[in-house]
Amino acid sequence: MRNQEFLNKLSNCINHCNYCADACLDEDNLKKMVECIRKDKVCASACASLADILTVKNANVTGLVKYCEQVCRECAEECEKHDSQHCKDCAKACRECEEACKKFAA
Repeated sequence: MRNQEFLNKLSNCINHCNYCADACLDEDNLKKMVECIRKDKVCASACASLADILTVKNANVTGLVKYCEQVCRECAEECEKHDSQHCKDCAKACRECEEACKKFAA
């Protein structure tokens, strides 16, 4: 997988996670959304860190790619538990990023 394509998947995931976390704050049952918000924040941070480090030539990102894959999967699993459209959209972006991490690491 080319770096630019991977960066696009990371960016898409970051944007959806940040939007989802913010939209979750407007949900009627905020207590039900706490874990979703936390996972969104961790996922967005991990993807942003990876995107930043990918710009450094010859940087060893193997461990971070694996971690990013894991947090994307965990975030998707949490978002898939909720019916809100922002959660569904976020889960889709996380799944796509998870797959991009797998391809990049292969």
